[in-house]
Amino acid sequence: MRKILLATRNAGKIKELKKGLQGEELELVSLLELGDAPPFFEGGEGYWGNATGKALFYHRHYQMVTLAEDSGLEVDYLKGKPGVFSARFGSTSQQRNQKLLKLMEDVPWEERGAAFICVMTIADAGKIIKVAEGRCRGIILTELKGEGGFGYDALFYYPPLDKSFAELTTTEKTRVSHRGVALQKIKEFLRSGK
Repeated sequence: MRKILLATRNAGKIKELKKGLQGEELELVSLLELGDAPPFFEGGEGYWGNATGKALFYHRHYQMVTLAEDSGLEVDYLKGKPGVFSARFGSTSQQRNQKLLKLMEDVPWEERGAAFICVMTIADAGKIIKVAEGRCRGIILTELKGEGGFGYDALFYYPPLDKSFAELTTTEKTRVSHRGVALQKIKEFLRSGK
């Protein structure tokens, strides 16, 4: 059984990654479980730069196969913001959501398009061995909807299922989300090596 470090302290991401990798012959450990992990400072070089930097940093520190990701919400009306700075758009999830609602006040439905984007990387043997990307299009709601998920999920409406991401089950979200799409590519790589 291969041991893989999930290079995140975000409990929501850990839950989704563990759910998505369920059934694989893997032993998964996260930075939350390790406790003494040094911080990695994202430099804002885009999702790819942040994900690869994080994977290499923790791979070198712990000498373990490391899976890292960076993701964000890009809102069409805001010309792609908050994007790579999605987690720093406010101090708390509530502040970030309220700020987005304020910026989108009075924006018509047809101009509320957005995309969640995720870049996932695996580091092993001192280098990046796989990069995978996932995207999911949706619409920014005018109010929070749903109790599940985390981050911007309660504001992100996914038309094919007629629900916000916060209303999806973990299984549904793993199947259709940006993170789920990227993770599917990672799983295929882990199984086949390609």
